[in-house]
Amino acid sequence: MIIENNYHLRFKLEHLTYLVIRVGMFRKVLFWLHLSAGVLAGIIILMMSVTGVLLTYERQLQSWEDGPYYYQPVPGEKRLTVDQLILAANRTEGFKTDNLILASANDAPFIARMGRSQTQHLNPYTGEIYTPHSDSLSNFFADVRSLHRWFMMTGDARSSARDITGAANLLFLFLLLSGSYLWLPKVFTWTNLKVRVWFNPLANTTAARNFNWHHVFAFWAAMPLIIIIPTATVFNYSWANNLVYKLAGDSPPERVVSEAPDPQDEPSNAVSIDALVANAQSYSASWKTLSFSLPAPGAQNVTFTLDEGNGGEPQKRHTVTMNRVSGATVAFVPFTDQSPGVRARRWVRFLHTGEALGLAGQTLAGLASAAAVLLVWTGLSLALRRFTRWRFRANDPVPKTAARQFP
Repeated sequence: MIIENNYHLRFKLEHLTYLVIRVGMFRKVLFWLHLSAGVLAGIIILMMSVTGVLLTYERQLQSWEDGPYYYQPVPGEKRLTVDQLILAANRTEGFKTDNLILASANDAPFIARMGRSQTQHLNPYTGEIYTPHSDSLSNFFADVRSLHRWFMMTGDARSSARDITGAANLLFLFLLLSGSYLWLPKVFTWTNLKVRVWFNPLANTTAARNFNWHHVFAFWAAMPLIIIIPTATVFNYSWANNLVYKLAGDSPPERVVSEAPDPQDEPSNAVSIDALVANAQSYSASWKTLSFSLPAPGAQNVTFTLDEGNGGEPQKRHTVTMNRVSGATVAFVPFTDQSPGVRARRWVRFLHTGEALGLAGQTLAGLASAAAVLLVWTGLSLALRRFTRWRFRANDPVPKTAARQFP
């Protein structure tokens, strides 16, 4: 009986030892993969994180810069019609507006755009085209965004740059997931956990401080980064974009190349844009901005987007489509009536920047990006220190054991 019990005990100890060795090997392999991925993509991740911090409050800062475009009307002063404002915007030589943004606020400017690069702000009461300010912030954010996405490349080089940032982002996701496992202490005690979730006052060397900070910032930034990183992947890869629709139980949209409307089919008795705008506004008592593109010649319908939020809250954006001839509503589609895939894709767009959750979400996303900067910095510093120690040992002509025997 004693022999049999000893046999079972020895078997359990051997099995436990085998598991410990296997877990230790897995952890070691994962560590080296984690370190290699960090060294390979660290500089690119650092660039994306720094630019992410700079873009945190882009919307608010650009609104602040546009302050001179706001006008306080005198009591009784009436706005010009939308048709009149379009004519006023097109007075500028070489400018022909194709996209418009109206605001419900009395002092807000009327915005006319031509393509993506040319914008004019108009006084909605007088039709005056405001003299453009320096656009210092607009140009700055445009450059930062271009650097964030594709290293400020243009033309065909932009596609190659997007592939690089997309691959680096996938490695960042691997770093986050593998780091979450490596973050776990080998022995779970409060002492070991405490120095992984908060700053260690005893870390009085650079290496110890970097090691401690790497764990602490990883712990606090893990949750927002697990949203920010995968949502960025959706912008870089079509398979990730399609996956969003499939996970939502929807079919990915197919790209349909529609034939251009025949200008000869242009309705001669089309309803004025002003009348269509008034009809669209009636679908929301709390709309803040209304945007739409002018219909192409021959197009039968116009689609308006009503935004009841800050511009970055997808759940507060609704669409209204109207017939240009009759002025009747073809379809009113609030956010809740849009397909699950479309709703999910729009959430992805603004969860990446945190704007979907308002100012608090933006702040959280910015702090997570700042933490990512420190994670890369401390990670590369620890990797460099490890490499330096290895090179020192490799170049040491006297083995350490011999040095101890023969001082």
